[in-house]
Amino acid sequence: MVRSKSKRKATKGQKGTSVIDIKEKLAQKRQGREKRRKLMSLIGFSLFFAIIVGVTLSFSISPKVGISVGVLVPTMVICYNYPRTAMWAFLIYMPFSGTATYWIGGGNALFQISKDGFYIPALLGFITECRRKRKPIIVAKQLLPTLLLILTCSLLTLFLVNGLQHFLPTCDSLSDYEEFLRDANGNFILDSNGIIIRTPCRSGIPFLQGVIGLKVLLGYVPLIFCAYYLIEDKKKLLFFGRLLVVLAIICCLLGLAQYWMLKTGRCRGTDYLTGLKLFQPQLTAKCLVGGSLLYSPSQGQIRLPGTFVSPWHWAWFLIGNAAITFAVAFSDTSFFWRNTGLVGMALVFINAIVCGQRIALAMVPALIVILLFLTGQVANLKRFIPIGIGLAFVLFVGFSFINPDFIQERIDSFVARWNAAPPYVFMQDQFLYALDNQKGILGRGLGKATNSTRIFGSVSLVETYHPKLLFEIGFLGLGAFMIFVSHLSFLTFKAMKPLKDKALKSFASGFWVFILIISYFPYWYPLDTDPVCVYYWLFAGIILKLPLIDKEEQAKLKAQKDAEDAKKKRVKTTKKVPSAT
Repeated sequence: MVRSKSKRKATKGQKGTSVIDIKEKLAQKRQGREKRRKLMSLIGFSLFFAIIVGVTLSFSISPKVGISVGVLVPTMVICYNYPRTAMWAFLIYMPFSGTATYWIGGGNALFQISKDGFYIPALLGFITECRRKRKPIIVAKQLLPTLLLILTCSLLTLFLVNGLQHFLPTCDSLSDYEEFLRDANGNFILDSNGIIIRTPCRSGIPFLQGVIGLKVLLGYVPLIFCAYYLIEDKKKLLFFGRLLVVLAIICCLLGLAQYWMLKTGRCRGTDYLTGLKLFQPQLTAKCLVGGSLLYSPSQGQIRLPGTFVSPWHWAWFLIGNAAITFAVAFSDTSFFWRNTGLVGMALVFINAIVCGQRIALAMVPALIVILLFLTGQVANLKRFIPIGIGLAFVLFVGFSFINPDFIQERIDSFVARWNAAPPYVFMQDQFLYALDNQKGILGRGLGKATNSTRIFGSVSLVETYHPKLLFEIGFLGLGAFMIFVSHLSFLTFKAMKPLKDKALKSFASGFWVFILIISYFPYWYPLDTDPVCVYYWLFAGIILKLPLIDKEEQAKLKAQKDAEDAKKKRVKTTKKVPSAT
């Protein structure tokens, strides 16, 4: 009787479970049908829009504009509805955006901002999803006060400096007599250095220039929020690292192919030009991928852009990927992907030599060494030394065989440049220039030293980041920004410290060291440059999400352990119960 009752209960339990399983399967099928219906409707709209609007604009304006608008608008609609897919597409497209801009778009302004066609709709899609599911949009509430501080300072500059500049007379409207300030007697007014003061005037559209400057300064900060919801678990984090490593390897191989085509004469480079053009990157010299390049080996001048728009962008791509390939090489759970990360590191290092950018030649090995010590991976070197040395030796010997004197030339060029213009002197001069041009505490206006805003007005050449901030948003804005990034560095460190999962902690430490270095790096302006301005905020969002992922991983481990313990107990009790005769 007891056995029959237990059997009936078990049968009822099985029936209940099977009913639940059937309901879940039906619900999943229904959701799948709805998703397919939604996707088909979006594809139908995209095709209709591309045909009607694209063809109309192609005939009325130009084919490039028609194709650009016909593709961009449907892409943005799809990205809004599928924000996670859009973010992955954004990360994939970004390293090749320079190639698309100049080889497909011919330098068209729409192509220069095309990557934001993935980012902005994805951001809006994430916000809509969070509001619908009642998830928090402010993923790091502790960061909010300092974010509001820098945002307030930036908006003050935008409205009180850029906005008021809009009411000044245009520079073209001033006569020769009105070009300089004069006193009541008609004499020139001099400043404290004895230089004649020009009459304040505006060129272009200062307010729009400020809006673009604000977008460059803080436009990618919401990537913290996007990364927080993009990386949902450990599996997604591993996929993120592996994807970036594959992109780095592809781009580095294309960079080496670009150098080979220039070296073998398949691309002309700039060596045939004369005068200053021998020493300046030229867009007309572009080769295979990327934008403007400088290749004048007769003058010892090589500046390659890789897949990006300029050599500077390529240099910072290599620096950023030194950190990414390092993180995968030392943190991934798969032996294959750890070795892939090592291959990526070797290719990044070789491209740092080949590209001719001294900042890449100095920073890539330095960053790897810093990462080794600050992340504590020196203790794990025994695992990777044989493979790492083997890869480095093969690649180094192969490259030296192709051009044995090239590496020494690059090192000599770096040393000569350092001796001729030491970086610390250059940075000091940049700060002095920004200080000499201060007009009040709010700066000269957002975008006034940002190259990407020159379409709306003239810009000043300030070549380091913190003097640029001082020039644009003054002492108040510079102080607010430094407080903000310092606070972000502290919060990410605080989130990283208690992680228990070794892989998660290893990834977090690699990303955090990158954030720390870029936050205070004084040379040039990495936070204005692709892809560093993207990776910086993405890494911050990922680190802030890792404590939740770590809790989930610990819960899984505990559940597995409990299941194993329960299984062992059942085995023991089965052995103790005597078999029925």
